[in-house]
Amino acid sequence: MTKPTPETLANRANPATVAAATVAPAVITVPPTPATGAGSLVRSLEALGVEVVFGIPGGTILPAYDPLYDSSIRHILVRHEQGAGHAATGYAQATGKVGVCIATSGPGATNLVTAIADAYMDSVPIVAITGQVSRPSIGTDAFQEADIQGITLPITKHNFLIQTPEEIPEVLAEAFHLASTGRPGPVLVDIPKDVQQAQTTFAWPPVLDLPGYRPTLHPHGKQIREAARLIAAARRPVLYVGGGVLKAGATDGLRKLAELTGIPVVTTLMALGAFPDSHPQHLGMPGMHGTVPAVYALQKSDLLIVLGARFDDRVTGKLDSFAPDAKVVHADIDPAEIGKNRHADVPIVGDARHVIDELIAAIGGTASGASSYDPWWSTLNDLRTRYPLGYDEPTDGTLAPQYVIQRIGELVGPDAVYVAGVGQHQMWASQFIKYEKPGTWLNSGGAGTMGYAVPAAMGAKVGLPDTAVWAIDGDGCFQMTNQELATCALEGIPVKIAVINNGNLGMVRQWQTLFYEGRYSNTELGTHKHRIPDFVKLADALGCVGLRCESKDDVDATIKAAMEINDRPVVIDFTVGKDAMVWPMVAAGTSNDEIMFARDVRPAFEEDDL
Repeated sequence: MTKPTPETLANRANPATVAAATVAPAVITVPPTPATGAGSLVRSLEALGVEVVFGIPGGTILPAYDPLYDSSIRHILVRHEQGAGHAATGYAQATGKVGVCIATSGPGATNLVTAIADAYMDSVPIVAITGQVSRPSIGTDAFQEADIQGITLPITKHNFLIQTPEEIPEVLAEAFHLASTGRPGPVLVDIPKDVQQAQTTFAWPPVLDLPGYRPTLHPHGKQIREAARLIAAARRPVLYVGGGVLKAGATDGLRKLAELTGIPVVTTLMALGAFPDSHPQHLGMPGMHGTVPAVYALQKSDLLIVLGARFDDRVTGKLDSFAPDAKVVHADIDPAEIGKNRHADVPIVGDARHVIDELIAAIGGTASGASSYDPWWSTLNDLRTRYPLGYDEPTDGTLAPQYVIQRIGELVGPDAVYVAGVGQHQMWASQFIKYEKPGTWLNSGGAGTMGYAVPAAMGAKVGLPDTAVWAIDGDGCFQMTNQELATCALEGIPVKIAVINNGNLGMVRQWQTLFYEGRYSNTELGTHKHRIPDFVKLADALGCVGLRCESKDDVDATIKAAMEINDRPVVIDFTVGKDAMVWPMVAAGTSNDEIMFARDVRPAFEEDDL
């Protein structure tokens, strides 16, 4: 087996954002030299080109922290292990490199579980390194023992329990290779304390031993030709684009394919930025809170060209009513996704970049362009005109959250990275900020993890220190992980946090309004009525600048004031009305045909005049 170099191991990450990453270190060859297992671990990370790790030391991982003291690797001491995991995810999403987090055994490792599950759902390449009790104590319920390998088995791409110090370089190299190739994902490496303390020799590069792991990158030519045939015959096709297009670095090819064919494009929540929001062929985001034209296009399509998407329930609604008349071309690098939720008439296994490039070649000069879809575009453009995204100004004089988020996007601009928590503010950020470039939108899509935004923004800013990073967070999400602002203040990581403070768990309250007769059971947070906590004072206590905005007239000035502060993190408490809702909406478990544009307002999807 060919020995991998540090350059290939570090940069086998999905090509999506590798171009934005810094150049990998030169090829390193290290002859066998004496080392402890812990020293071998740190030297392996250095050889892999790791620049930064996020973690907290503890008893069973402490041996690794001693050689880390002398390492070139930057260690960022977080305040909670969940913050370390989300920071590694944000770093990986922003740079395309593998993010690394470190924790001790037992509760340190289990505190990483949420972040690992989050990375698994969103296919993010991270490597989690955990300490474990010494080998003789494993299985004895020793102090701070937990079977983290067993716990994370369903939520990792692979995981390892290292048994000897000699295998550390090989396992680390394999972990990075697995995390960053094929369908990216989290890998966990659990290392007993006595293995870290044992004497060994370190040499680099190791030989990878992954005989059964060979992701398919290039699609089968026959499937590409069949897909091209269906595209040529379709009259209501849609390019249904998922996050896999971003991970594959296929955005240029996607634009070329769309413009060559004239086919409408929808981008899922995880794919925002893969196709410019301003492009005339872009219909917006589909799904539960998608645009009316995007949802309609999928429902009434006769051909779905699905690229790096997985027919998530938030997109399909009631699955058996989704796109009932559409044939499906489904391309994904993970063969397990094809046919999992929806039968594919043309299944294509392959990397999205290669699939798109080969589709372009197969279609070639036979593309008929937008003119053949004139009736289709006429219907879709009519829906665009009749059902544009918008919102009503609050009648009680409170600040509209949608306006705040829209103005952030307009004033900060399309080159910034926007990170969202989960809930109403996440949906408004997906709707009212315009994403023109790949890699500018980070969020927790699959797991829907509250508390994601602050640490993920921290990781993104560490990876892209010269880029403005704004977190759009809710008052509920913010209170789960805002302690990482202390980390940002001490480490010089000047993120901007816009807290959309409506005093409630907003999305839950919206459901209580619509489906539980306004019985608001345990959704009021007290951040309005009692100002507990006071986010401005909290920001000051955490070493940040705290600002507050309660009036529409002050929104622009407040955003601009935050933009001028670049030596410390900034937290803005945007105190907004509690009654705003996210529209459009498809209620969970219902058909996309039942989409509501506003309360009691449903587009007439049944009137199909094509």
